[in-house]
Formats: sequence, structure tokens, C-alpha cells
Amino acid sequence: MRAAPTILHLDMDAFFAAAEQAAKPSLRGKPVIVGGLGPRGVVATASYEARRFGVHSAMPMGQARRLAPNAAFLVPRFSFYRSISEQVMELLGRLSPLVEPLSLDEAFVDLEAGGVADDSASARAAGERLRVDILAATGLTGSVGLAGSKMIAKIASEEAKPDGLVLIEPGTERELLGPRSVRILPGVGPATGEHLRRAGMTTVADLAEAGEDELVRLLGRSHGASLYRMAQGYDDRPVVAERDAKSVSVEDTFDVDLHDRVRIRTEVERLAERCVGRLRASGHSGRTIVLKVRRYDFSTLTRSETLRGPTDDVVVVREAAGRLLEAVDTTGGVRLLGVGVSGLADYTQEDLFAQAEARAEAAAEGQAGGAGEVAAAANEASDVPEPEPAAEGAVERHWAPGNDVRHAVYGAGWVQGSGVGRVTVRFEEPTWSEPGRVRTFAVDDPELVPGEALPLVDRGVGAAGTG
Repeated sequence: MRAAPTILHLDMDAFFAAAEQAAKPSLRGKPVIVGGLGPRGVVATASYEARRFGVHSAMPMGQARRLAPNAAFLVPRFSFYRSISEQVMELLGRLSPLVEPLSLDEAFVDLEAGGVADDSASARAAGERLRVDILAATGLTGSVGLAGSKMIAKIASEEAKPDGLVLIEPGTERELLGPRSVRILPGVGPATGEHLRRAGMTTVADLAEAGEDELVRLLGRSHGASLYRMAQGYDDRPVVAERDAKSVSVEDTFDVDLHDRVRIRTEVERLAERCVGRLRASGHSGRTIVLKVRRYDFSTLTRSETLRGPTDDVVVVREAAGRLLEAVDTTGGVRLLGVGVSGLADYTQEDLFAQAEARAEAAAEGQAGGAGEVAAAANEASDVPEPEPAAEGAVERHWAPGNDVRHAVYGAGWVQGSGVGRVTVRFEEPTWSEPGRVRTFAVDDPELVPGEALPLVDRGVGAAGTG
């Protein structure tokens, strides 16, 4: 615990939805919901206008549509959000060498380590400057919490929402926490919260009064002791600049249950390729391959295989995932599949990396396969990522709501909706103050092509916040 509130927590306000509102003048001040649009999609982020209807993150998209039928429902554009996040993280890096990102839109900063704050006044000044700089650089708003610990700083940023700053003076933690629900503490989810409620503990003050021995009895040594310290307002976790990844994974939920075994195998192989792409991008390799299968009845099975050493070879991961699938009963249908790699390292075991090359050599030594198969095996053994399956033989473009497009005549715009062979586009740009015009085209119109996301603000010029 620190004597000065020099730990800062930044949380961008309704990040995905606010970014979409900033990019699309026609949506400013209106309910916007970003997430999976299929029957089993969930809400990633809802704008504050949509939250007034009761919509919130992780809600099933079907329920969100019933609560806010007139909202704009958009698919996520993660590359766009990531580009904005990089701008924000760069600003945080100017404050301190100790920046701990938690997600694209959230991070802790140790202001003391950066030499920009050593008391309440200087910490508040740094926080206010940060908010101004973020708005100028991105056109978006963020909420800032300042405190003597990470736990309290995060609570402060929640109180600051939206578009505010809250500073909690060290020494006032117990007074602040006492009347709050136990759910405000890190590590207290629905199950733990219900367990504590049944024991008569609903507030943080109840935990402090119960004592450490009672919490250890209820929750176990580690969790109980940690929770008691937090109920006292103690949190001495440091801001860590490098958060080591424990695993890399990808998963897909399907609109309709998959029953065909060949299709399921194909999806697992596709997921394995995407997973390896992320693994390589992070500069890691891993030795444990994990397969996740959620069946028609919502039961979830996880299977894993540990290799002799770390690998980032797409063929090795794909084949391991396929072997794991063989041990899973998919009768009745599959609604979700996932492939992950854990046990990460920053190097690759040579003998594992060479496995695909060995297959190529075996094919060359007079086996039944022809030259084409040998070339394919050699390509699998190389470091060059294989092309996405969808890139080959695509005959129809899919226009998802919210995606960027460009028309040869009308310029930049975004998809409002599509169906029955038509796509409706609104042509407008982020820096416009008024909504743009709407036009409809055939889905195969050669003059309409996917576009690039445009900057939210002009060079170095701030824009108004978007909620």
C-alpha cells in the first residue's frame, strides 16, 4: 500500500461502441451494440444509450435485440480497436515505464515509477492531462481512477464512469469498502458471492468482521486469507509491465449445431491454424495442445496432449488437435469448438519443428504420392503461413453490418445491412459533423469493395467525445 495515490487505472468508456459512434456520425447519441450477430452471439460492448434499455456486456444478443430493437447492431472490428488501443497505450507509456495492459481498453500505470507524481495533487494533474491527451489523439473518452493500490484504483475508475476522474486518498480504503457488496472485491464471482451470502456475509464490512479464520474455513487457505486482506483494504500487488501469457487460444460458436464429423474435423483444423497464427505473432511456442468442445446440451469437454517440447508448427498443432477430437463423442451435435496452446516458451524444439520436413522427405522416397503431394508437404513444413481457406474460391462477398467499404463513386462508407441480394451502405466519414447519405447496391456490385477504417480525428486535432 502506498502513502500517495500514484497508481492509475484507465478504463476507456464503452470502448468498442464508442469507437463505432466516433467512426459513424449517424450513430452518435444513439444506442449501439457490438457483438456476435448470429443466433448465439453475445454482446461485447453496449453504448451508454443502449445500457439505458438494460443491455450489458456478455448478454445474449437475442435478449439485447428484444430490449433495444431499434439499436444499431454491429460486428466487432478488432483491427480498428487495436489501432486505437495502440495510440492509448503509447500515451500511457509516456507517463511511466511501468504500464500493465489488462485488455485493449484497460491498463494500470505506476505514476511514481515514471517520476510524474509523488502526491495527490501531482497524481490528479497527471490523470487529467492523460484524459485530455486521449481525447485529442483518439476522439474518445476514458475514465481514470487514482489510489494507493491496484484494487482501489480500479474501483475508483468504475466510480468515475463515464468520462471522469476519481482519486481515493490512501487511508480511507476501509471506509470506502465497508458498505459495498462483496462482489466488488477481485476474485469474488457469482459462486463465491452466493457462498458468502449463505454464510450471512453480503458486504465487505461483514468479511472484515468475520475474521481471517472464518474466511479460511469457508473458502480455503489461499482464497480466504487473500479475501480478508482485501476486505481490510490491503493490496500490495505491483504494476507489472510485462504480463506473461499462459496460453493462446481461439474458439468459434456456431449458429447451428454441427453434426457432420468431417465438417467438425475441418473446423478444428481451421481453428488450429488460426491459433498457430496468434502463437507466432506473440513470439511464443507451446508444448500442450488443448481442444475444447461444447456439445448440444451445453456440456463442455476439454482434452489436452503434451508434446515432447514446445512447437509453433501448424502441422504439429493441427494433427494433435485432430487426435484429441478422435477421443470426443460428438453425437447429438457440437455448438462450440476451440483450440489452444499452453505451456508457452520463447523458443521452438528443433525435433518437433522438423516433423513436417520428415513427412516431406518420406513422400519423396518413393511413396505413392506424386510431386504435387511432396510440394504440399514441403510447404506445410515451411515458416510461411498458409492462406486462409476462405481466400480460395470465394464466390460471394459477405457484407457484415458495421464493416468498412469503399465505392468507386461515393467513397468511404459502412454497411448498414444486407439481404436478398442487396447491401445498404451509409457514406460518411468520422470527421463529419452530420450523418451521410444512404444508398443500396447489389451485393456483387463491382464498384463496391471492402474498405479500410479511417482515422477518428484529423492529425493532432481533438474531436468531441462520443459518450
